[in-house]
Amino acid sequence: MGDGIEVKRCGVKFSPPALVLNYLIKSSGKMHRRTMPLRNFNKNSSVDATVDELLTNPRHAKFVKCMPKFQLYRLVAIIRDKLSGMSLEESLAKNDEIDKLDPEEDLNKVDDETLRRKKSLMDDTFEKHVKKPGDPDFQYDVQVDFDEVEACEWDSEESDQEF
Repeated sequence: MGDGIEVKRCGVKFSPPALVLNYLIKSSGKMHRRTMPLRNFNKNSSVDATVDELLTNPRHAKFVKCMPKFQLYRLVAIIRDKLSGMSLEESLAKNDEIDKLDPEEDLNKVDDETLRRKKSLMDDTFEKHVKKPGDPDFQYDVQVDFDEVEACEWDSEESDQEF
């Protein structure tokens, strides 16, 4: 990961709201703990704005950039849920449900925060599976023939003629 830092564990602190990271500095092999307070964070705060603030804060950016973005969203959402009066178990169940990727789910019907979390999770999953030049199983210009797929009304030529 970036800057020779490897995040080993992460968690939350509810009072005062903060993220807690245990990380390893690769060059020295030493473990460290960093507590990042979420200043002015309350039950009405935006998770998106808080995550963006953490990613741009010069003191914390090099640490939070070493962890998956969807996990950062999840931790901040758990803190907000707890401040809203939700139990930890309820918050964890709610966040587990949000973090599931269902190909049949219509993401046009979800709120912006959920959409960002799902996109972040999809980006992370994609990055895990991408094959780059230099990887042992990398192949250039792979061509795959797919089976016949069920046609959709938006994909038909008739719908093109309506416009």
